[in-house]
Amino acid sequence: MASGSGPVSALWTEVNRCGQNGDFTRALKAVNKILHENKDDVTALHCKIVCLIQNGGFKEALNVMNTHTRSLPSDLIGFEKAYCEYRLNRVENALKTLQGIPEQTDKLKELYGQVLYRLERYDECEAVYKDLIRNSQDEYEEERKTNLSAVVAAQSTWENTLPEDLGLPESSYELCYNAACCLIGQGQLNQAMQKLQKAEELCRMSLAEDSDVTEEDVDAELAIIHSQMAYVMQLQGRTEDALQLYNQVIKLKPTDVGLLAVTANNIITINKDQNVFDSKKKVKLTNAEGVEHKLARKQLQAIEINKALLAMYTNQADQCNKLSASLQAQNPSHPRPVLIQVAQLCREKQHSKAIELLQISALVTMYTHEEDIDSAIDTFSQAIQYYQKEQTGSAIHLSLVREAANYKLKYGRKKEATSDLEQLWKQNTNDIRTLAQLISAYSLVDQEKAKALSKHLPSPETMSFNVDVDELENSHGATYIRKKAAKVVGESQPKEQGPEDVKKKKKKKKGKLPKNYEPNSSPDPERWLPMRERSYYRGKKKGKKKEQVGRGTQGTTSGASAELDASKTASSPPTSPRPGSGSGSVSSNAVPPRQQKPTAPAAARKKAPQKKKKGGKGGW
Repeated sequence: MASGSGPVSALWTEVNRCGQNGDFTRALKAVNKILHENKDDVTALHCKIVCLIQNGGFKEALNVMNTHTRSLPSDLIGFEKAYCEYRLNRVENALKTLQGIPEQTDKLKELYGQVLYRLERYDECEAVYKDLIRNSQDEYEEERKTNLSAVVAAQSTWENTLPEDLGLPESSYELCYNAACCLIGQGQLNQAMQKLQKAEELCRMSLAEDSDVTEEDVDAELAIIHSQMAYVMQLQGRTEDALQLYNQVIKLKPTDVGLLAVTANNIITINKDQNVFDSKKKVKLTNAEGVEHKLARKQLQAIEINKALLAMYTNQADQCNKLSASLQAQNPSHPRPVLIQVAQLCREKQHSKAIELLQISALVTMYTHEEDIDSAIDTFSQAIQYYQKEQTGSAIHLSLVREAANYKLKYGRKKEATSDLEQLWKQNTNDIRTLAQLISAYSLVDQEKAKALSKHLPSPETMSFNVDVDELENSHGATYIRKKAAKVVGESQPKEQGPEDVKKKKKKKKGKLPKNYEPNSSPDPERWLPMRERSYYRGKKKGKKKEQVGRGTQGTTSGASAELDASKTASSPPTSPRPGSGSGSVSSNAVPPRQQKPTAPAAARKKAPQKKKKGGKGGW
């Protein structure tokens, strides 16, 4: 039980001492020596995982966990695994890991709330934090209230909901800042500015208590508040003041890529079609690595829209069409990508094409409302034929083909959709999604063709799923357990069946045939499909809903066409400034609400892990 550097007990002493001092690099070396003597030591493996996490080696920690699945049960290292997945931005995996842990402790709930927040599942996240605040009493209460205030602010900002008054204090600058974000979401700009000024004052007071904090540190911490102040000024129309404050934040070069991206994006919206050289420099800041993990979906969407507008302002027609087509594919019901394409056509003096692009959406909506699917598909076909002749292979042409294919699939016209999908796939044979749609469509109309196309799918060897087979087999969803009936107390065991216990088998009744059954005719091969998805379905005849005219506003008819009606789609977020008339720019909020990060896992020598205090030197 001794290694080359001394007995194992001395190594454990070294591990414990280094852990208490926060020197996890030296602790890791001592743990590795222990594992050299006994590679399956559970406590040593656990300590190694914690050391790797504390040193930022999240991938290495996951590898250790995946390699020793039999030695390390999920109830022992479930938190550490979920934490590594969360820090590696594998948020969906972290959610599955947390949901698979049977016993939910406070630290697991804390991490669960963070994961739900990242997934923008704010209602569930709010319930988690409320439960934590109600049922726990420790020194982390203020951090939990800060996270709850961030959830309320996100609901107000991104979901247009009026938050309930939870009576949260404003004792810290983070809480005060989140309260300001909530007021911005409600459009109360003057009150929001007052809260931000109070948050700045609290921040300065808090940092002044630490003698080691420099003036540069104070400016860096205040950058998020100043950027939000500039955003409020921009909403109020004080664009010169906002631009000056935005540029001050940019000059500080904050380490938060999300803050930089949104600040740069808002400067671009102020520049509009002026000062495009500055905008082209600022747009590079929105492409920084990791931005997609820092911002909400609506913020990322606003940034992409502004990139397309900037490409239009700088006469980069191909880039503008490419970006707008990508946006339309991601958000088919959003009107802005189509409007950007129309604006680009107008800049190119192609007014007739711009009008046609606008009309197609209105016609398809009208025909769909009347359940005249054939006419709607004819409208798509006419538009596609025109662009195939004039601009074959262009972004607008392919976008129309994509929309036509999706429309036909939605209304069960799989056979008609195959030609569109095949055309799209030939344009990009690496598009696996389109190929999968094409195979699915052919599987119902031409199985031989579907089999031939399936050969183009990538082989399992070329795809890396990083699936742990042992872990998958041992997971909760991999087995089926038949429920057994509960035993009744005092009930005797079943006896062997005798001849008198065997019941006679009942004769099966002959099934009844339909009244209109014809024995000589073959059954309909599509009888199992819903009527709308059958190839011969042509929709209801026109005029059957005339009695409903006049029920809506100004004689409109009621129907399920909202997803195709541009006038009914949600506009930009309430936090989006509209400086000037006809700017066409969209601005995202300065930064998301402030949240406290989850505490990193810790372990102790031969005992269960404990939480590391926030702001301390570390420890086990």
